[in-house]
Amino acid sequence: MFLSINRVVKIMVVTDFFVNSAFGSFAPIFAIFITNQIAGGSVQIAGFATSVYWIIKSLIQLPIARFLDKTDGETDDFWAMFLGFFMSGLVPFMYMFITEPWHLYMAQAFLGVSMAIAVPAWYSIFTRHVDKWRISFEWSLESVFSVGFATAGASALGGYIAETFGFQTLFFCAGVLAVLGSFLLLFIQPSLIRKKGSPVRVLPERPHRRTAHHS
Repeated sequence: MFLSINRVVKIMVVTDFFVNSAFGSFAPIFAIFITNQIAGGSVQIAGFATSVYWIIKSLIQLPIARFLDKTDGETDDFWAMFLGFFMSGLVPFMYMFITEPWHLYMAQAFLGVSMAIAVPAWYSIFTRHVDKWRISFEWSLESVFSVGFATAGASALGGYIAETFGFQTLFFCAGVLAVLGSFLLLFIQPSLIRKKGSPVRVLPERPHRRTAHHS
């Protein structure tokens, strides 16, 4: 079933799998990193850091989405998505050099900007290119494979890497995985809509199975 999915959706699902794996590898244990390895780190600082991310992302995502809706074709959506994912992949490398709480807040703010750029563009392209006869399946594939399985596997592996080799190694591996994942998006560029008003990719009707009384 996965092999029959169109090229754009397939690559976007795989890209999101890599990016979610990268961040999922340390998300469950990130508070431990903050409390143990940042000067003055505490559970409260971990909570503030999460708030910084969501506040920044929430403040600027809608204006970016409105801008993308008003501009021509999917070229702007593509480059916004690529830039946002690439920028987010730099954040784990930033974590490697954090020593003070304000360093953490800056990194979280940068991550918030990155995802505010990437998310509306990702939604826009995915929605336009999803196969119309299996919309539920392909959105569910994104949820199950790129979020569920990615986070489950990466969380277990990330805990092992952090305990065995340390957080620095974990962040480095996560950063490499996220950056490499973002470059996969380059393979969908030839399939995108170039001009405003151009039709979305025309999809053939789902073939119907022949039944005995039709033969």
